[in-house]
Amino acid sequence: MVKHHRSTTEAPQRTQRTTELQINDITGSIILAAMKVHSVMGPGLLESTYEACLAHELRKRGLRVQQQVPLPVVYDGVKLEVGYRIDVLVEDCVILELKACDAIAPIHEAQLLSYLKLSDKHVGLLINFHVLRLKDGIKRYVMGESRL
Repeated sequence: MVKHHRSTTEAPQRTQRTTELQINDITGSIILAAMKVHSVMGPGLLESTYEACLAHELRKRGLRVQQQVPLPVVYDGVKLEVGYRIDVLVEDCVILELKACDAIAPIHEAQLLSYLKLSDKHVGLLINFHVLRLKDGIKRYVMGESRL
């Protein structure tokens, strides 16, 4: 009788894939919710308005949402509260950086990438609501070695 053993690399890969699928589902839900908010509210409002509406829409969809999450900087082993805030954190894994500006500038991208690094999160969405078609205002970023 031959016994079959799972290799030790199978389970982590399967877990990694499940996590990847879950994050893709979460980002997909976020994008659909943002599109709904944009279609109802249109461009031209304050960023805080879009944040409140999007947080409400995400909660309606059953997602855990935190707004204006403090993000400390650790320097020389000391945690420093320097005023950074994540606009929206969804399911404790996806950072949303919301904008209502004419165009996404490199500094906006650098801001999200810095937040990902400081928070040790891997996936972020940069969403600019000040566009005619929201699909033109969404960018997805992934940090780290994983392909989330």
